[in-house]
Amino acid sequence: MNKFKLTRHNVLHLFSAVSDACVNEPYTKSRFISDLLAGITVGIIAIPLAMALAINSGVDPQYGLYTSIITGIVIALTGGSRYSISGPTAAFVVILLPIAQKYGLAGLLTASVMSGFFLLFFSAMRMGRLIIYIPIEVTQGFTLGIGILIATLQLKDFFGMQIESMPGEFYDKVVVLAENLPKLNWADTTVGLVSLIVVFGWPKLRHLFKGKMSLLFTKVPSHLPAIIFGMIAASIIVKATGDSSIIQTIGSKFHYTNPDGSIGNGIPPFLPTFALPWNLPGADGQPMQWNMEVFQHLLMASFSMAVLGAIESLLCAVILDGMTGTKHHSNSELLGQGIGNILAPFFGGITATAAIARSAANVRAGGTSPIASVIHALVVLLAILALAPFLSLLPLSSMAALLLMVAYNMSDLKGVNKTVRTVPKGDVLILIICVSLTVFFDMVVAIAFGCIMAAMMFMRSMAKLTIWVDQLKVHTTMREQVPEGWNIYKINGPLFFAAADRVFNDMIVSLNSTKGLILDVSSVNVLDAGGLSSFQHFAEDLRRAGVKLLVCELQYQPLKTLVRAKFEPVSGVVELSRTVEDAIERSHQM
Repeated sequence: MNKFKLTRHNVLHLFSAVSDACVNEPYTKSRFISDLLAGITVGIIAIPLAMALAINSGVDPQYGLYTSIITGIVIALTGGSRYSISGPTAAFVVILLPIAQKYGLAGLLTASVMSGFFLLFFSAMRMGRLIIYIPIEVTQGFTLGIGILIATLQLKDFFGMQIESMPGEFYDKVVVLAENLPKLNWADTTVGLVSLIVVFGWPKLRHLFKGKMSLLFTKVPSHLPAIIFGMIAASIIVKATGDSSIIQTIGSKFHYTNPDGSIGNGIPPFLPTFALPWNLPGADGQPMQWNMEVFQHLLMASFSMAVLGAIESLLCAVILDGMTGTKHHSNSELLGQGIGNILAPFFGGITATAAIARSAANVRAGGTSPIASVIHALVVLLAILALAPFLSLLPLSSMAALLLMVAYNMSDLKGVNKTVRTVPKGDVLILIICVSLTVFFDMVVAIAFGCIMAAMMFMRSMAKLTIWVDQLKVHTTMREQVPEGWNIYKINGPLFFAAADRVFNDMIVSLNSTKGLILDVSSVNVLDAGGLSSFQHFAEDLRRAGVKLLVCELQYQPLKTLVRAKFEPVSGVVELSRTVEDAIERSHQM
C-alpha cells in the first residue's frame, strides 16, 4: 500500500474536494492564493472585533478568539454559503450579556450548545426559506434597536467610566451613564476619539490620494489603523503623564491562570482546551448549581439566540448572493450554524453566526470558497500563539470605538431613512414599534410582534382588494338576457375570512326585491374556511328570503373546498353552473 505524501498537488486536491461541496469549479492555485489573501485580510479584521464582542458579551476576550477559530472552520465546511465568515457578532451582545452576568461562563456556553440544537431543528424542519417572510421594516426595526443597545453599552469603556456593573434595563443604563458622565477619564476618552475618527475617516482618505496610495486606504481595513493609532495615542499619554494605569487595557482588566498556577494578564498565549460547558464556573466563580428554573431560563434564551442566529446568517447569505451572483443553500446553512454552535462551546467558544461585515470583506478581498474562512480562523489562532502580549496592550476605549462603528453600520440609518420616506405609514409604525420593543423588551418579542402586525396589515390590505361588481350596471346589454328580477354579481379577489363577511353582507343589503342572483366567481382563486362559512351563511340567507342562487365559473381551489365541505346544491334553490351563459340560460327555467 502506497503512503500518502503531503505534496502541493495533494493539498490542492484536498482543498478542491472541500470547495466543490459548494461550487462546481476546480480548485486551482490561483483560487487558493485569492482565498489566502482574503483569509488573512478577514483574520486581521476579526481579531480585535472578536475580543471586543466577547468583552461586551460579559466574558474574557480570548473566548471571542476561540469562537472565531472553531466556528470559522466548522461552519465554513458544513454550512450552505461558501463566502460566509462566522464568529461572534454584535447582534448577540444584547442577549448574551444578561446570561453571562447571571449565570457566568457555564450558563452562557451551555445556552450556546442548546441554541445549536434549535438550529439543527430549524434545518430539519426546512425552515431556511422562512426568512423571506420577515418584512423589511421588521428587520430594519430590530437591527436598529440592537444597534442602539450596542452603542449604549460602549459608552462606559469609551469614556473610561468606573462603573462596576451596568443595570439590565435600557432606561437604567442611560441613567447610570448620565450620572457618571462627569467622572469620565480624559485619557481613555482621548484614545477612544482617536480610534473613532480613524475608523470612520480611513476609507474616505482614498479620495485624497491617487495610484498605490489610494489602494492602501481601500485594501487595508479601517479596524487595523484605528487600533494602531489608538495604541500610539495611549503610548503618548502614558509617557506624558508617567502613569501606566491611566489607560484601561485588556491586560489591565483581564487575567488568566497559567498551567503552572501563576496568574497572567490579558490574553492567554495557548490554545483552548476541551471542557464540558456545564462544569465551568458560574457568575460567582463557583460551580453552577443546576435546577429546572435555570434550565428553563437558559432554554428560552437559547431559543432567542437560535432565532437571531438563523435570521442573521440567512440575511448574510442573501446579501452575499447579491454581491457574487451565486445562490446559497438556506437549510444547509442552518445545519452548519447548528453544528458550529454545538461544538464551539466545548472549546470555550460563545454563540456565533455569519458576520455580515466580515463576510462582505471576504468577498471584496477576493475569497472564492470556504477555504478563505478556514484561513481566517488559522490567522486568529496564530495571533493567539504569537501576538498574545501585543493584544493585551489594546486599549478598551479603542475596542469600544470599533463597536460603535459596528453599531452604526448595523443600524443602517440610510436604509431606515429611505424606508420611512417611501413606505406607507403603517409600515413606518411597525418599524418604530420593533425598534422600541427591541430596546425596552426583547428582540424575539419585537420580531414576533412586528411580523404579526405586518401580517394583519397585509390581510387588511388584501381584504380591501376583494370587491363585488353589479354586472348589469357595468354591462347594460346583459340586462336584456336575464329574467325580470334577476341580478348578476361578480366577485373580484380572494374570499378569505377578512374579506368574505364584508362582501357577502354588502351583497345581501343590495338584494332588495330580487328573485334570483347569478354569482360569477371566475376571479375568486382562494376560498378559505372563513370564506366558506360566510358563503354558506349567504346561501342560507338567500334561501330564507326566497332568492334563488346560481354560482358559476368556479375555479379549482374554491370548487375543491366546496367538495371537501360536502356542499350540496339544491335544485331550484342553489345550483352550480359552468359558465355565465349557462347560468343565464338556467335562470329562465327557475
